[in-house]
Amino acid sequence: MSKLLGEKNDDAGSGINEGTTVSFGVSQDAELLRGLGYQQKLVRNRSFYTILFQSIALVAIPYAFGAPLISAVYGGGQLCMFLGWIVVLIATECVAVSLGELTSRYTTAAGPAYWTYQLAPARYRKILSFLTGWLWLIGGWTTTLSVNFGFASLIAACIAMYHPDFEVTSWQFLLLFYFLCCVTFVIVAFGNRFLPMLDTICAAFTVAAVLVSLVCLSVFAKAGRNSAADTLGQYDTSLSGWNGFSFLIGIIPAAYVFGPLGMMTSMAEECADAPRDLPKAMSLCVPVGGVIGLLFILPVCATMPALTDIIDAPVAQALPYIYHRVMGSAAGGLALTSFVLVVSFFCSISITVTSSRSTWAFARDKAIPYSSFWSRFSKKHDCPIQALALMTVVQMLLGLVSLGSTSAFSAFIGVGVIALSIAYAIPLILSMKGNRREVQQARWQAKSVVGWTVNVLALAWIALEIVLFAMPAGIPVTSVSMNYAAVVLVALSLLTVAWYYIHARHVYHGPPVVVSGEEHIEL
Repeated sequence: MSKLLGEKNDDAGSGINEGTTVSFGVSQDAELLRGLGYQQKLVRNRSFYTILFQSIALVAIPYAFGAPLISAVYGGGQLCMFLGWIVVLIATECVAVSLGELTSRYTTAAGPAYWTYQLAPARYRKILSFLTGWLWLIGGWTTTLSVNFGFASLIAACIAMYHPDFEVTSWQFLLLFYFLCCVTFVIVAFGNRFLPMLDTICAAFTVAAVLVSLVCLSVFAKAGRNSAADTLGQYDTSLSGWNGFSFLIGIIPAAYVFGPLGMMTSMAEECADAPRDLPKAMSLCVPVGGVIGLLFILPVCATMPALTDIIDAPVAQALPYIYHRVMGSAAGGLALTSFVLVVSFFCSISITVTSSRSTWAFARDKAIPYSSFWSRFSKKHDCPIQALALMTVVQMLLGLVSLGSTSAFSAFIGVGVIALSIAYAIPLILSMKGNRREVQQARWQAKSVVGWTVNVLALAWIALEIVLFAMPAGIPVTSVSMNYAAVVLVALSLLTVAWYYIHARHVYHGPPVVVSGEEHIEL
Protein backbone atom coordinates (compact mmCIF):
# COMPACT_ATOMS: atom_id res chain seq x y z
CA MET A 1 0.00 0.00 0.00
CA SER A 2 3.04 2.23 0.23
CA LYS A 3 2.36 4.37 -2.85
CA LEU A 4 -1.29 3.81 -3.70
CA LEU A 5 -2.51 3.89 -0.11
CA GLY A 6 -0.24 6.33 1.61
CA GLU A 7 0.27 8.13 4.90
CA LYS A 8 1.28 11.73 5.06
CA ASN A 9 4.71 12.24 6.53
CA ASP A 10 3.57 15.47 8.14
CA ASP A 11 0.61 15.26 10.46
CA ALA A 12 -0.83 18.70 9.75
CA GLY A 13 -3.71 17.23 7.78
CA SER A 14 -4.62 14.54 10.29
CA GLY A 15 -7.10 16.65 12.18
CA ILE A 16 -9.38 19.56 11.44
CA ASN A 17 -7.00 22.14 12.86
CA GLU A 18 -4.76 22.98 9.93
CA GLY A 19 -1.10 23.83 10.39
CA THR A 20 -0.62 22.02 13.71
CA THR A 21 2.11 19.39 13.88
CA VAL A 22 1.05 16.34 15.91
CA SER A 23 3.16 13.41 17.11
CA PHE A 24 1.03 10.54 18.28
CA GLY A 25 0.68 8.99 21.69
CA VAL A 26 -2.14 8.76 24.23
CA SER A 27 -2.12 12.50 25.02
CA GLN A 28 -1.74 13.40 21.34
CA ASP A 29 -4.70 11.18 20.44
CA ALA A 30 -6.75 12.95 23.08
CA GLU A 31 -5.67 16.31 21.68
CA LEU A 32 -6.69 15.25 18.18
CA LEU A 33 -10.08 14.16 19.51
CA ARG A 34 -10.45 17.50 21.28
CA GLY A 35 -9.82 19.14 17.91
CA LEU A 36 -12.82 17.22 16.58
CA GLY A 37 -14.95 18.59 19.42
CA TYR A 38 -14.94 15.79 22.02
CA GLN A 39 -13.25 14.99 25.30
CA GLN A 40 -11.40 11.69 25.72
CA LYS A 41 -13.58 9.32 27.80
CA LEU A 42 -12.96 5.84 26.44
CA VAL A 43 -9.74 4.02 27.32
CA ARG A 44 -7.20 3.76 24.48
CA ASN A 45 -6.13 0.21 25.20
CA ARG A 46 -5.91 -1.09 21.63
CA SER A 47 -2.97 -1.17 19.25
CA PHE A 48 -2.85 -1.81 15.51
CA TYR A 49 -2.64 -5.57 16.04
CA THR A 50 -5.44 -5.81 18.59
CA ILE A 51 -7.66 -3.71 16.30
CA LEU A 52 -6.80 -6.06 13.42
CA PHE A 53 -7.58 -9.06 15.63
CA GLN A 54 -10.88 -7.48 16.67
CA SER A 55 -11.71 -6.98 12.97
CA ILE A 56 -11.08 -10.68 12.38
CA ALA A 57 -13.26 -11.50 15.39
CA LEU A 58 -15.98 -9.23 14.01
CA VAL A 59 -16.12 -10.86 10.57
CA ALA A 60 -15.82 -14.34 12.20
CA ILE A 61 -15.44 -16.17 8.91
CA PRO A 62 -16.28 -19.80 9.88
CA TYR A 63 -19.42 -18.60 11.64
CA ALA A 64 -20.50 -15.66 9.46
CA PHE A 65 -20.07 -17.71 6.27
CA GLY A 66 -21.39 -20.93 7.77
CA ALA A 67 -24.56 -19.62 9.44
CA PRO A 68 -26.22 -18.32 6.21
CA LEU A 69 -24.60 -21.04 4.05
CA ILE A 70 -28.04 -22.32 3.02
CA SER A 71 -28.29 -19.23 0.77
CA ALA A 72 -25.24 -20.38 -1.19
CA VAL A 73 -26.87 -23.80 -1.58
CA TYR A 74 -30.05 -22.22 -2.96
CA GLY A 75 -27.93 -19.95 -5.13
CA GLY A 76 -26.27 -22.79 -6.96
CA GLY A 77 -23.57 -24.36 -4.80
CA GLN A 78 -19.81 -24.37 -5.14
CA LEU A 79 -19.40 -21.75 -7.85
CA CYS A 80 -21.20 -19.18 -5.69
CA MET A 81 -19.13 -20.14 -2.66
CA PHE A 82 -15.70 -20.04 -4.34
CA LEU A 83 -15.97 -17.45 -7.11
CA GLY A 84 -18.45 -15.43 -5.06
CA TRP A 85 -15.88 -15.21 -2.26
CA ILE A 86 -13.28 -13.75 -4.64
CA VAL A 87 -15.74 -11.20 -6.04
CA VAL A 88 -16.83 -10.11 -2.57
CA LEU A 89 -13.23 -9.76 -1.39
CA ILE A 90 -12.42 -7.31 -4.19
CA ALA A 91 -15.59 -5.30 -3.64
CA THR A 92 -15.24 -5.24 0.14
CA GLU A 93 -11.64 -4.08 -0.01
CA CYS A 94 -12.88 -1.04 -1.95
CA VAL A 95 -15.41 -0.36 0.80
CA ALA A 96 -12.79 -0.83 3.53
CA VAL A 97 -10.35 1.58 1.87
CA SER A 98 -13.10 4.15 1.27
CA LEU A 99 -14.26 4.04 4.88
CA GLY A 100 -10.66 4.00 6.07
CA GLU A 101 -9.99 7.34 4.41
CA LEU A 102 -12.99 8.94 6.12
CA THR A 103 -11.99 7.38 9.43
CA SER A 104 -8.48 8.78 9.11
CA ARG A 105 -9.84 12.26 8.33
CA TYR A 106 -12.45 12.32 11.10
CA THR A 107 -11.23 9.89 13.76
CA THR A 108 -14.17 9.67 16.16
CA ALA A 109 -16.49 6.94 17.42
CA ALA A 110 -19.41 8.92 15.95
CA GLY A 111 -18.44 7.44 12.57
CA PRO A 112 -20.76 7.95 9.56
CA ALA A 113 -23.02 10.42 11.41
CA TYR A 114 -20.03 12.68 12.09
CA TRP A 115 -18.61 12.31 8.59
CA THR A 116 -21.96 13.17 7.03
CA TYR A 117 -22.35 16.29 9.16
CA GLN A 118 -18.92 17.59 8.20
CA LEU A 119 -19.31 16.83 4.49
CA ALA A 120 -22.94 17.78 3.81
CA PRO A 121 -24.10 21.26 2.72
CA ALA A 122 -25.00 23.39 5.74
CA ARG A 123 -28.70 23.41 4.86
CA TYR A 124 -29.03 19.62 4.97
CA ARG A 125 -26.30 18.54 7.35
CA LYS A 126 -28.51 18.10 10.44
CA ILE A 127 -31.19 15.94 8.87
CA LEU A 128 -28.68 13.92 6.82
CA SER A 129 -26.46 13.35 9.84
CA PHE A 130 -29.45 12.38 11.98
CA LEU A 131 -30.74 9.90 9.39
CA THR A 132 -27.28 8.45 8.74
CA GLY A 133 -26.64 8.01 12.45
CA TRP A 134 -29.93 6.22 12.99
CA LEU A 135 -29.34 3.96 10.00
CA TRP A 136 -25.96 3.13 11.52
CA LEU A 137 -27.57 2.35 14.88
CA ILE A 138 -30.35 0.27 13.33
CA GLY A 139 -27.78 -1.61 11.26
CA GLY A 140 -25.55 -2.22 14.28
CA TRP A 141 -28.39 -3.33 16.54
CA THR A 142 -29.98 -5.69 14.01
CA THR A 143 -26.63 -7.12 12.90
CA THR A 144 -25.78 -7.86 16.54
CA LEU A 145 -29.22 -9.41 16.83
CA SER A 146 -28.58 -11.61 13.79
CA VAL A 147 -25.22 -12.78 15.18
CA ASN A 148 -26.71 -13.87 18.49
CA PHE A 149 -29.75 -15.42 16.86
CA GLY A 150 -27.56 -17.29 14.40
CA PHE A 151 -25.50 -18.49 17.34
CA ALA A 152 -28.66 -19.89 18.93
CA SER A 153 -29.61 -21.52 15.60
CA LEU A 154 -26.27 -23.34 15.43
CA ILE A 155 -26.79 -24.68 18.94
CA ALA A 156 -30.26 -25.90 17.95
CA ALA A 157 -28.77 -27.58 14.88
CA CYS A 158 -26.23 -29.36 17.10
CA ILE A 159 -29.06 -30.72 19.25
CA ALA A 160 -30.75 -31.98 16.09
CA MET A 161 -27.65 -34.07 15.26
CA TYR A 162 -28.23 -36.28 18.30
CA HIS A 163 -32.00 -35.95 18.55
CA PRO A 164 -33.42 -35.65 15.02
CA ASP A 165 -37.00 -35.89 16.29
CA PHE A 166 -36.59 -33.14 18.88
CA GLU A 167 -37.92 -29.78 17.72
CA VAL A 168 -36.88 -26.65 19.59
CA THR A 169 -39.96 -24.54 20.32
CA SER A 170 -40.07 -20.80 19.72
CA TRP A 171 -39.98 -20.10 23.46
CA GLN A 172 -37.02 -22.39 24.07
CA PHE A 173 -35.18 -20.77 21.18
CA LEU A 174 -35.94 -17.29 22.49
CA LEU A 175 -34.74 -18.16 26.00
CA LEU A 176 -31.50 -19.51 24.55
CA PHE A 177 -31.10 -16.27 22.60
CA TYR A 178 -31.73 -14.23 25.78
CA PHE A 179 -29.15 -16.26 27.66
CA LEU A 180 -26.52 -15.52 25.01
CA CYS A 181 -27.37 -11.81 25.08
CA CYS A 182 -27.00 -11.68 28.87
CA VAL A 183 -23.70 -13.56 28.91
CA THR A 184 -22.28 -11.24 26.25
CA PHE A 185 -23.50 -8.18 28.18
CA VAL A 186 -21.74 -9.29 31.36
CA ILE A 187 -18.45 -9.96 29.58
CA VAL A 188 -18.45 -6.62 27.72
CA ALA A 189 -19.63 -4.63 30.76
CA PHE A 190 -17.17 -6.04 33.29
CA GLY A 191 -14.21 -7.17 31.21
CA ASN A 192 -13.26 -4.18 29.08
CA ARG A 193 -9.57 -4.30 30.00
CA PHE A 194 -9.39 -7.96 28.96
CA LEU A 195 -11.15 -7.52 25.59
CA PRO A 196 -7.98 -6.78 23.53
CA MET A 197 -6.46 -10.02 24.83
CA LEU A 198 -9.73 -11.82 24.07
CA ASP A 199 -9.66 -10.55 20.48
CA THR A 200 -6.09 -11.82 20.12
CA ILE A 201 -7.17 -15.24 21.37
CA CYS A 202 -10.11 -15.14 18.96
CA ALA A 203 -7.89 -14.46 15.95
CA ALA A 204 -5.63 -17.39 16.86
CA PHE A 205 -8.62 -19.64 17.53
CA THR A 206 -10.25 -18.70 14.21
CA VAL A 207 -7.14 -19.81 12.32
CA ALA A 208 -7.01 -23.00 14.39
CA ALA A 209 -10.70 -23.73 13.74
CA VAL A 210 -10.24 -23.30 9.99
CA LEU A 211 -7.18 -25.56 9.91
CA VAL A 212 -8.93 -28.26 11.97
CA SER A 213 -11.90 -28.12 9.60
CA LEU A 214 -9.61 -28.31 6.56
CA VAL A 215 -7.74 -31.35 7.86
CA CYS A 216 -10.79 -33.25 9.13
CA LEU A 217 -12.92 -32.72 6.03
CA SER A 218 -10.03 -33.63 3.73
CA VAL A 219 -9.20 -36.82 5.66
CA PHE A 220 -12.68 -38.20 6.37
CA ALA A 221 -14.83 -37.14 3.36
CA LYS A 222 -17.52 -39.73 4.23
CA ALA A 223 -20.00 -38.08 1.82
CA GLY A 224 -17.57 -38.58 -1.07
CA ARG A 225 -15.11 -36.30 -2.82
CA ASN A 226 -16.29 -33.95 -5.55
CA SER A 227 -14.31 -33.61 -8.76
CA ALA A 228 -12.13 -30.53 -9.26
CA ALA A 229 -14.69 -29.19 -11.74
CA ASP A 230 -17.54 -29.57 -9.24
CA THR A 231 -15.45 -28.31 -6.31
CA LEU A 232 -14.86 -24.97 -8.00
CA GLY A 233 -17.64 -24.73 -10.57
CA GLN A 234 -20.81 -26.67 -9.74
CA TYR A 235 -23.73 -24.36 -10.39
CA ASP A 236 -27.34 -25.50 -10.09
CA THR A 237 -29.87 -22.73 -10.71
CA SER A 238 -32.93 -24.94 -10.28
CA LEU A 239 -33.10 -24.70 -6.49
CA SER A 240 -33.74 -20.96 -6.23
CA GLY A 241 -35.67 -20.56 -9.46
CA TRP A 242 -33.79 -17.32 -10.21
CA ASN A 243 -31.90 -18.88 -13.16
CA GLY A 244 -28.89 -16.69 -14.09
CA PHE A 245 -29.53 -14.33 -11.19
CA SER A 246 -29.14 -17.27 -8.83
CA PHE A 247 -25.38 -16.64 -8.53
CA LEU A 248 -26.03 -13.35 -6.76
CA ILE A 249 -28.26 -15.09 -4.22
CA GLY A 250 -25.40 -17.51 -3.62
CA ILE A 251 -22.88 -14.83 -2.67
CA ILE A 252 -25.00 -13.62 0.26
CA PRO A 253 -22.94 -15.62 2.84
CA ALA A 254 -19.72 -13.98 1.61
CA ALA A 255 -21.36 -10.55 1.63
CA TYR A 256 -22.69 -11.14 5.14
CA VAL A 257 -19.16 -11.92 6.41
CA PHE A 258 -17.78 -8.46 5.66
CA GLY A 259 -21.01 -6.48 5.97
CA PRO A 260 -20.31 -5.24 9.52
CA LEU A 261 -16.61 -4.43 8.97
CA GLY A 262 -17.38 -0.70 8.89
CA MET A 263 -18.66 -0.94 12.46
CA MET A 264 -14.98 -0.98 13.46
CA THR A 265 -14.95 2.79 12.96
CA SER A 266 -16.74 3.09 16.31
CA MET A 267 -13.47 1.95 17.96
CA ALA A 268 -11.70 5.14 16.87
CA GLU A 269 -11.51 6.53 20.41
CA GLU A 270 -10.04 3.33 21.88
CA CYS A 271 -7.19 2.88 19.42
CA ALA A 272 -3.76 4.50 19.79
CA ASP A 273 -2.76 6.47 16.69
CA ALA A 274 -6.21 5.78 15.27
CA PRO A 275 -5.89 8.02 12.15
CA ARG A 276 -3.29 5.59 10.87
CA ASP A 277 -3.78 2.24 12.59
CA LEU A 278 -7.58 1.89 12.42
CA PRO A 279 -7.90 2.29 8.61
CA LYS A 280 -4.82 0.10 8.10
CA ALA A 281 -6.35 -2.65 10.22
CA MET A 282 -9.71 -2.44 8.42
CA SER A 283 -8.13 -2.62 4.97
CA LEU A 284 -5.76 -5.43 5.97
CA CYS A 285 -8.61 -7.46 7.50
CA VAL A 286 -10.04 -8.17 4.04
CA PRO A 287 -7.01 -9.89 2.44
CA VAL A 288 -6.12 -11.68 5.69
CA GLY A 289 -9.73 -12.80 6.05
CA GLY A 290 -9.77 -13.74 2.39
CA VAL A 291 -6.96 -16.27 2.82
CA ILE A 292 -8.57 -17.68 5.97
CA GLY A 293 -11.87 -17.93 4.12
CA LEU A 294 -10.43 -19.84 1.19
CA LEU A 295 -8.87 -22.38 3.56
CA PHE A 296 -12.33 -22.82 5.07
CA ILE A 297 -14.43 -22.80 1.90
CA LEU A 298 -12.40 -25.03 -0.43
CA PRO A 299 -12.50 -28.22 1.69
CA VAL A 300 -16.24 -27.69 2.25
CA CYS A 301 -16.76 -27.38 -1.52
CA ALA A 302 -14.63 -30.49 -2.16
CA THR A 303 -16.44 -32.79 0.29
CA MET A 304 -20.01 -31.50 0.71
CA PRO A 305 -22.91 -33.83 -0.18
CA ALA A 306 -25.50 -33.18 -2.90
CA LEU A 307 -27.18 -29.78 -2.78
CA THR A 308 -30.65 -31.35 -2.77
CA ASP A 309 -29.76 -33.17 0.47
CA ILE A 310 -28.48 -30.02 2.19
CA ILE A 311 -31.66 -28.05 1.43
CA ASP A 312 -33.53 -30.03 4.11
CA ALA A 313 -30.91 -29.45 6.83
CA PRO A 314 -32.40 -29.04 10.34
CA VAL A 315 -33.12 -25.42 11.39
CA ALA A 316 -31.94 -24.39 7.88
CA GLN A 317 -28.34 -24.68 9.14
CA ALA A 318 -26.32 -26.18 6.30
CA LEU A 319 -22.87 -26.23 7.94
CA PRO A 320 -23.63 -28.60 10.88
CA TYR A 321 -25.42 -30.91 8.44
CA ILE A 322 -22.42 -30.92 6.09
CA TYR A 323 -20.05 -31.58 8.99
CA HIS A 324 -22.27 -34.44 10.16
CA ARG A 325 -22.37 -36.08 6.73
CA VAL A 326 -18.69 -35.55 5.89
CA MET A 327 -17.44 -36.76 9.28
CA GLY A 328 -19.80 -39.73 9.16
CA SER A 329 -21.09 -39.39 12.72
CA ALA A 330 -22.97 -37.01 14.98
CA ALA A 331 -19.97 -36.88 17.33
CA GLY A 332 -17.63 -35.84 14.52
CA GLY A 333 -20.08 -33.25 13.23
CA LEU A 334 -20.57 -31.83 16.72
CA ALA A 335 -16.82 -31.67 17.31
CA LEU A 336 -16.26 -29.53 14.22
CA THR A 337 -19.35 -27.40 14.84
CA SER A 338 -18.14 -26.71 18.38
CA PHE A 339 -15.15 -24.84 16.93
CA VAL A 340 -17.54 -22.67 14.93
CA LEU A 341 -19.63 -22.07 18.07
CA VAL A 342 -16.60 -20.73 19.92
CA VAL A 343 -15.81 -18.39 17.00
CA SER A 344 -19.42 -17.20 17.00
CA PHE A 345 -19.19 -16.48 20.73
CA PHE A 346 -16.12 -14.30 20.16
CA CYS A 347 -17.95 -12.59 17.29
CA SER A 348 -20.90 -11.86 19.57
CA ILE A 349 -18.59 -10.13 22.05
CA SER A 350 -16.78 -8.10 19.39
CA ILE A 351 -19.89 -6.91 17.58
CA THR A 352 -21.57 -6.04 20.89
CA VAL A 353 -18.59 -3.83 21.76
CA THR A 354 -18.70 -1.93 18.46
CA SER A 355 -22.49 -1.55 18.53
CA SER A 356 -22.47 -0.23 22.10
CA ARG A 357 -19.77 2.33 21.21
CA SER A 358 -21.74 3.65 18.24
CA THR A 359 -24.83 3.91 20.45
CA TRP A 360 -22.89 5.87 23.06
CA ALA A 361 -21.31 8.17 20.48
CA PHE A 362 -24.65 9.01 18.87
CA ALA A 363 -26.24 9.63 22.27
CA ARG A 364 -23.33 11.97 23.07
CA ASP A 365 -24.57 14.20 20.22
CA LYS A 366 -28.09 14.23 21.74
CA ALA A 367 -29.60 12.20 18.89
CA ILE A 368 -31.28 9.52 21.05
CA PRO A 369 -34.20 10.14 23.45
CA TYR A 370 -32.88 10.59 27.02
CA SER A 371 -29.39 11.07 25.59
CA SER A 372 -27.99 12.45 28.84
CA PHE A 373 -28.49 9.02 30.43
CA TRP A 374 -27.36 6.83 27.53
CA SER A 375 -24.23 8.94 26.93
CA ARG A 376 -22.84 8.43 30.43
CA PHE A 377 -19.48 6.75 30.79
CA SER A 378 -18.76 4.41 33.70
CA LYS A 379 -15.22 4.87 35.00
CA LYS A 380 -15.75 1.86 37.21
CA HIS A 381 -16.28 -0.39 34.18
CA ASP A 382 -14.25 1.66 31.67
CA CYS A 383 -17.14 1.48 29.22
CA PRO A 384 -20.45 3.20 28.37
CA ILE A 385 -22.51 0.67 30.29
CA GLN A 386 -25.85 2.48 29.87
CA ALA A 387 -25.49 2.48 26.07
CA LEU A 388 -24.51 -1.19 26.24
CA ALA A 389 -27.64 -1.93 28.28
CA LEU A 390 -29.84 -0.02 25.81
CA MET A 391 -28.43 -1.91 22.85
CA THR A 392 -28.91 -5.25 24.64
CA VAL A 393 -32.51 -4.50 25.67
CA VAL A 394 -33.45 -3.35 22.14
CA GLN A 395 -31.92 -6.54 20.76
CA MET A 396 -33.92 -8.69 23.19
CA LEU A 397 -37.16 -6.86 22.43
CA LEU A 398 -36.66 -7.36 18.69
CA GLY A 399 -36.09 -11.04 19.42
CA LEU A 400 -39.73 -11.27 20.51
CA VAL A 401 -40.74 -10.87 16.86
CA SER A 402 -39.53 -14.42 16.21
CA LEU A 403 -42.39 -15.74 18.34
CA GLY A 404 -45.01 -14.40 15.98
CA SER A 405 -43.43 -14.49 12.54
CA THR A 406 -40.29 -16.16 11.26
CA SER A 407 -40.38 -14.17 8.02
CA ALA A 408 -40.77 -10.87 9.90
CA PHE A 409 -37.80 -11.75 12.07
CA SER A 410 -35.73 -12.71 9.02
CA ALA A 411 -36.42 -9.23 7.68
CA PHE A 412 -34.49 -7.75 10.59
CA ILE A 413 -31.48 -9.84 9.58
CA GLY A 414 -31.45 -8.29 6.09
CA VAL A 415 -32.12 -4.85 7.54
CA GLY A 416 -28.77 -4.99 9.36
CA VAL A 417 -26.61 -5.21 6.24
CA ILE A 418 -28.81 -2.85 4.19
CA ALA A 419 -28.91 -0.16 6.88
CA LEU A 420 -25.16 -0.31 7.45
CA SER A 421 -24.56 -0.15 3.69
CA ILE A 422 -26.67 2.98 3.27
CA ALA A 423 -24.97 4.57 6.30
CA TYR A 424 -21.61 3.94 4.62
CA ALA A 425 -22.83 5.24 1.25
CA ILE A 426 -24.17 8.64 2.35
CA PRO A 427 -20.87 10.18 3.55
CA LEU A 428 -19.02 8.46 0.72
CA ILE A 429 -21.28 10.11 -1.86
CA LEU A 430 -20.85 13.47 -0.12
CA SER A 431 -17.07 13.05 -0.12
CA MET A 432 -17.06 12.34 -3.84
CA LYS A 433 -19.43 15.25 -4.48
CA GLY A 434 -16.87 17.46 -2.73
CA ASN A 435 -14.18 16.18 -5.12
CA ARG A 436 -12.59 14.20 -2.22
CA ARG A 437 -11.08 17.40 -0.82
CA GLU A 438 -11.53 16.38 2.82
CA VAL A 439 -10.00 12.90 2.58
CA GLN A 440 -7.00 14.42 0.80
CA GLN A 441 -6.14 15.91 4.19
CA ALA A 442 -6.22 12.50 5.92
CA ARG A 443 -3.01 10.83 7.13
CA TRP A 444 -4.07 7.56 5.49
CA GLN A 445 -5.50 7.93 2.00
CA ALA A 446 -5.75 6.42 -1.45
CA LYS A 447 -3.84 8.37 -4.06
CA SER A 448 -5.41 10.21 -7.04
CA VAL A 449 -7.06 7.83 -9.53
CA VAL A 450 -6.95 4.91 -7.10
CA GLY A 451 -9.06 6.85 -4.61
CA TRP A 452 -11.78 7.63 -7.15
CA THR A 453 -11.73 4.05 -8.45
CA VAL A 454 -12.19 2.42 -5.05
CA ASN A 455 -14.93 4.92 -4.16
CA VAL A 456 -16.89 4.20 -7.34
CA LEU A 457 -16.50 0.43 -6.96
CA ALA A 458 -17.48 0.67 -3.29
CA LEU A 459 -20.71 2.50 -4.15
CA ALA A 460 -21.48 0.02 -6.93
CA TRP A 461 -21.03 -2.89 -4.51
CA ILE A 462 -23.16 -1.18 -1.84
CA ALA A 463 -25.96 -0.68 -4.38
CA LEU A 464 -25.81 -4.36 -5.34
CA GLU A 465 -25.67 -5.42 -1.70
CA ILE A 466 -28.85 -3.49 -0.92
CA VAL A 467 -30.65 -5.33 -3.72
CA LEU A 468 -29.30 -8.74 -2.66
CA PHE A 469 -30.35 -8.50 0.97
CA ALA A 470 -33.81 -7.25 -0.01
CA MET A 471 -34.56 -10.21 -2.29
CA PRO A 472 -36.19 -13.53 -1.37
CA ALA A 473 -33.88 -16.53 -1.66
CA GLY A 474 -36.17 -18.38 -4.06
CA ILE A 475 -39.20 -18.11 -6.29
CA PRO A 476 -42.15 -18.48 -6.44
CA VAL A 477 -42.49 -16.20 -3.43
CA THR A 478 -45.03 -16.86 -0.70
CA SER A 479 -46.04 -14.78 2.30
CA VAL A 480 -43.66 -16.88 4.39
CA SER A 481 -40.66 -16.86 2.04
CA MET A 482 -41.00 -13.17 1.14
CA ASN A 483 -38.12 -10.95 2.25
CA TYR A 484 -39.58 -7.98 4.12
CA ALA A 485 -36.23 -6.29 4.83
CA ALA A 486 -36.85 -3.36 2.47
CA VAL A 487 -40.32 -2.79 3.92
CA VAL A 488 -39.03 -2.82 7.49
CA LEU A 489 -36.15 -0.48 6.67
CA VAL A 490 -38.36 2.02 4.84
CA ALA A 491 -40.79 2.00 7.78
CA LEU A 492 -37.98 2.58 10.29
CA SER A 493 -36.49 5.33 8.13
CA LEU A 494 -39.84 7.11 7.87
CA LEU A 495 -40.25 6.90 11.63
CA THR A 496 -36.76 8.37 12.05
CA VAL A 497 -37.54 11.31 9.76
CA ALA A 498 -40.92 11.85 11.44
CA TRP A 499 -39.28 11.83 14.89
CA TYR A 500 -36.72 14.33 13.68
CA TYR A 501 -39.30 16.86 12.52
CA ILE A 502 -41.64 16.29 15.46
CA HIS A 503 -39.08 16.59 18.23
CA ALA A 504 -35.42 15.76 17.58
CA ARG A 505 -34.63 18.82 15.45
CA HIS A 506 -35.19 20.96 18.54
CA VAL A 507 -32.55 19.13 20.60
CA TYR A 508 -30.23 17.62 18.00
CA HIS A 509 -27.77 20.20 16.70
CA GLY A 510 -25.34 17.75 15.16
CA PRO A 511 -21.75 16.96 16.14
CA PRO A 512 -19.30 19.79 16.89
CA VAL A 513 -17.92 21.72 13.93
CA VAL A 514 -14.42 23.12 13.90
CA VAL A 515 -13.75 26.17 11.73
CA SER A 516 -10.27 27.68 11.51
CA GLY A 517 -9.21 25.86 14.64
CA GLU A 518 -12.11 27.15 16.77
CA GLU A 519 -14.94 24.93 17.85
CA HIS A 520 -18.54 26.00 17.61
CA ILE A 521 -21.91 24.29 17.73
CA GLU A 522 -24.17 25.08 14.81
CA LEU A 523 -27.70 25.71 16.03
